Amino acid sequence: MTQMGDGRRNEVARPGPARLGVFLDRGPVLLDGAMGTQLIAAGLRPGECPETWNTARPEAVRRIHQAYLEAGARVVTTNTFGANRRKLSAFGLGRAVAELNQAGVRLAREAVAAAGGNALVAGDVGPTGEFVEPFGPLSFAETYDVYREQIEALAAGGVDFIFLETFSDLGEARAAVLAARDAGIPVACTFTFDAHGRTLLGADPETVAVVLEGLGAIFLGANCSLGPRELVPLIRRMAAVARVPVAVQPNAGLPRLEAGRAVYPQGPEEFGRAGEELLAAGATLVGGCCGTTPDHIRALRRAVEAAGKGGAPRVAGGSRRTLLAGPGGVVAIGPEELPVVIGERLNPTARKRLAEAVRAREFGVYRDEAKAQVAAGAKVLDLNVGVPGVDEAAAMRAAVAAVEAAVPVPLSIDSANAQALAAGLEIFHGRALLNSVNGKEEVLAEVLPLARRYGAAVLGLTLDERGIPPRAEERLAIARRIVAAAEAAGLRREELLIDCLVLAAGAQQAEVAETLRAVRLIREELGVGTVLGVSNVSHGLPGRSLLNATFLAMALGAGLDAAIVNPLDARVWETLQAGAVLVNRDRHARVYLATQPKEERRPQAADTAGSLPAPAAARMPEPPPAAEGDSVAALYRAIVEGEAEKTPNLVAKALAGSDPLEIVDRAVVPALEEVGRRYEAGEYFLPQLMLSADAARAAFAELKPHLARGGAPAGRGTVVLATVEGDIHDIGKNIVAVMLENHGFRVVDLGRDVPAARVVEAARAERAGLVGLSALMTTTMVGMGRVIEALQAAGLPAKVMVGGAVVTEEFARQIGADGYGRDAVAAVRLAQELTAGRERG
Repeated sequence: MTQMGDGRRNEVARPGPARLGVFLDRGPVLLDGAMGTQLIAAGLRPGECPETWNTARPEAVRRIHQAYLEAGARVVTTNTFGANRRKLSAFGLGRAVAELNQAGVRLAREAVAAAGGNALVAGDVGPTGEFVEPFGPLSFAETYDVYREQIEALAAGGVDFIFLETFSDLGEARAAVLAARDAGIPVACTFTFDAHGRTLLGADPETVAVVLEGLGAIFLGANCSLGPRELVPLIRRMAAVARVPVAVQPNAGLPRLEAGRAVYPQGPEEFGRAGEELLAAGATLVGGCCGTTPDHIRALRRAVEAAGKGGAPRVAGGSRRTLLAGPGGVVAIGPEELPVVIGERLNPTARKRLAEAVRAREFGVYRDEAKAQVAAGAKVLDLNVGVPGVDEAAAMRAAVAAVEAAVPVPLSIDSANAQALAAGLEIFHGRALLNSVNGKEEVLAEVLPLARRYGAAVLGLTLDERGIPPRAEERLAIARRIVAAAEAAGLRREELLIDCLVLAAGAQQAEVAETLRAVRLIREELGVGTVLGVSNVSHGLPGRSLLNATFLAMALGAGLDAAIVNPLDARVWETLQAGAVLVNRDRHARVYLATQPKEERRPQAADTAGSLPAPAAARMPEPPPAAEGDSVAALYRAIVEGEAEKTPNLVAKALAGSDPLEIVDRAVVPALEEVGRRYEAGEYFLPQLMLSADAARAAFAELKPHLARGGAPAGRGTVVLATVEGDIHDIGKNIVAVMLENHGFRVVDLGRDVPAARVVEAARAERAGLVGLSALMTTTMVGMGRVIEALQAAGLPAKVMVGGAVVTEEFARQIGADGYGRDAVAAVRLAQELTAGRERG
């Protein structure tokens, strides 16, 4: 199978199963529908492990596959969604990974054979239910091992490809994709999004598409959580950036309770009509998720057949843009885009403060520098930890974790050490720029495979064994070798940027013009994006800001696409904004005009330029009114910014001049309210929410003994939390627990898979005023109603709030809950409302 990249319709992706390519050549491909919905209809009990039916009730699973094949599906997915070691261990089946996965493959294969063999078998793989570092407890290595075990079992059983479904954490998906590729089997992946078009950790559809395609997914897309019409705009956005086919498997609407069962309301005909909109939006593989049946797939088949009359589906064609992705969005670098600023300040060279931070493995300084640069408008951050005598790979890993948790932009991972590059690329949840390779054969051989493995773009330096050549033509020749080697390694030309290398004007003045000439030549002959470390030109000379800005203007005229500069320099922004207009990149001067005030004054450093506006999440919070240097205001900032390591010292300083209750009222509570506001406004996402929660918890830990001596504020009462019986998912519940504790509630967390009787017992024993229930599966969400009935039967006055991925406000009303918390912030506000007037000390 040839590599996709030029938009030719008969190419799928690298790597890819030839048979899927044949199907796609004929038109859109019909996937199957929900397995869980059909198992429930066949008698699966709440809390029962669905994968055990592969061995306990194989005929039932085989019949479900056969029904989907008869409906027209050309891909059936194995009944192995939760058959990884961590999920199975919750049922005491951690040693049954190979048995259950291979049994699942066998049943799907038998069904396909009985139907004539004209279908593929996809090995279904779902998430572990836990976040991956730096946002969760699982290490990348452990996550990789869990998936490698399951995927090797599926591959041994004979699946055509691996289908990763319903993911919400890019770090987890990256580990799973790599596990599949290392097992030698093609892999596809779809993510689940909320109603705002974001994953649980805040990634948008474009980010997901860019990261998965870079990793080598044969197709990508969205499934679950939403109905078909809600997914149309998300599929359109993915298809606009993806060069591989886009898949979609919507739910049959949002669930509601009927006769004590959770049902999905959208019927087959309506679902099939919505499929036409999904195909028009750019989907090339369509199927169903929760609530769909063979009848839904049969109705969808008509839309697929109608679309197939137009020939093979289209995917995005070639582009001269280089796409990078951070946790919060995509940055495009190319000749049709605004020039991009790459922040240069995360480099310990000649910066003693950063070098000391690297040696001490204390990366708060890096995080602060990152926030300042992004707030000033940098769209990408170059990150280097090269300090003599340190373990550079370990330092890089820690620095990347600190920075990506603090800012939402892509990183340029900068090192001459291949192990350090690999460590940074592994833990970064987006699509990084690998900085760098050069024309040396051994460097190309060592570093390019890292870019291919981790889906990174590459920055190539025009130097080789002889150093930096003086003439532009010689640098062009090195660039040619780099491009050829990268393409031979499986990278597209659009995944490359070339740095023609700026030399100091004070030492090699004549070669400054050669650098600019090299930019022109490389742009014209090779068609790749160009980058320059602009600040190098002024090294050793006075008036560096003026020299840098002047050289930047000249470089923009030569065709420069991105500049590694100090984004805190206002003159850089003045030059960039004006230059983008004059080289016709800022069409109609939109960005320039937006940054110019009505009255003449110097633009501030926070004025932005680049392919995207400065992320709102990076803006510094406004503290409560306070005198300069006020430690209470500083504590407020630290909590809003999620700087847990700073809070103990700031609390100690604040206690020297303020009452502990005053600190809570002026810093901690307002900070948590501001974090909640930003989360609800879409400025913060779950990572920022968790970091701020950790910072607030650290502050409370320091304040607690002082509050006890001085008279603690009245508590808001006790909340009992539980994931209902049969459900082993608890990520959301755990986050709610932390948020409630930080807002003054006493939390009794019963964990997951909790029977109704135990919830009643705890509510009575703890005299709880509120019970919070969570469920992630339609098979278990009905258990919430049973808990409410049990509480009422016991005569307990506790209010009940419910939440979880499958839960809706309508469902909450139907089961008699007192409220529905759509997320952690909403749950806190609801808890405050439901317990108002019931506070206990």
